[in-house]
Amino acid sequence: MKCRKCGTRAVLNMRQHRLALCAEHFLEWVPEQTQRFIEKYRMFTHEERVLVAISGGKDSLALWDVLGRLGYKADGLYINLGIDHGTGYSDVSGQKAAAFAEAHALRLHVVDVPATLGASIPTAARLTHRGMHKPCSVCGLTKRHIMNRLARDLGYDVLATGHNLDDEVAVLFGNTLTWATGYLARQAPVLDAEAGFVRKVKPFCRLYERETAAYSLLRGIDYIYEECPHADGATSLYYKDVLSRMETERPGIKLSFYLSFLQARQAGFMQAPASDPGPELKPCPACGQPTTSGDACSFCRTWDSVRTRLAAEGSPDESARP
Repeated sequence: MKCRKCGTRAVLNMRQHRLALCAEHFLEWVPEQTQRFIEKYRMFTHEERVLVAISGGKDSLALWDVLGRLGYKADGLYINLGIDHGTGYSDVSGQKAAAFAEAHALRLHVVDVPATLGASIPTAARLTHRGMHKPCSVCGLTKRHIMNRLARDLGYDVLATGHNLDDEVAVLFGNTLTWATGYLARQAPVLDAEAGFVRKVKPFCRLYERETAAYSLLRGIDYIYEECPHADGATSLYYKDVLSRMETERPGIKLSFYLSFLQARQAGFMQAPASDPGPELKPCPACGQPTTSGDACSFCRTWDSVRTRLAAEGSPDESARP
């Protein structure tokens, strides 16, 4: 297979685009496409400050790299969740994030959950109803809270995540199967800022995971290859597998599914009527972040419960660091 642009040997054949590119032109194509999506969905400008959520994986580090190459003012945020599971997962992913930031002279904010909140995510999950099956619920709640709070408090205009097309269609597929209208209404490349929430964007939303992985490898980005150990058996991975098998038979079906949804969404599908303003948001009396509750928000209630139960056990979390 030859590169469509120069005729040399192609490193990636993107059947869904009917496009094969060599390493040089593929590494040009990814930033070009990302810039196109940023402009199309009006995500942010070069004058705005961007905070990139960094996991240490290929997608978030590739996004940080691309934004830098495009000239955006992008800093990173790494959240150490205290996940070990015999692999040292959080420590390794944190090391990858820090090494990338140092190599590229970039600013990386680090929030250590065990040190800051008093318990690791697995311990917090064990001590709450949110961890009845897996720590994913308390993990998501905690990450969303920290990302929004830090972006807001430090004056960033926008929070960017490395979600790729495979991530987006897996979520869309699951929400469509159950007609989770609330989640469908909020799934978009951009969630505008409102009442204490910063703007959230997904610049890689139309890039396949295969493309972000190839970009990271060709750019020599050192990232953590392992999935979170608690992701094993996750429904999202099952959906990804089903959709990938469909993609093999019908190249481009993932992108078509996602773009068709965005078109339907823009036409008013799943949008609340103008007469329905939705639940009123109020600042949490404990942390100040927006909540629909008249009392403390879910984050504060969850972590208050964790600390109370840790105190009742009479010993600090084993992963908490001073």
